[in-house]
Amino acid sequence: MPTPAKTMAVCTVASLVAVSAYTVVLGANGWLWFAWVLLGLCTAGVLAIRAPR
Repeated sequence: MPTPAKTMAVCTVASLVAVSAYTVVLGANGWLWFAWVLLGLCTAGVLAIRAPR
């Protein structure tokens, strides 16, 4: 996995942890989860584009 794609994947996982913690402490926020889903889709796209063939 190329370094930029790995960095983006790590940031996606870290943001999942942060959004989950926010939800547990302060309650659910739909916009945070929506933003995380978009980030996850972008990460999946980067991984798909950068995957060696």
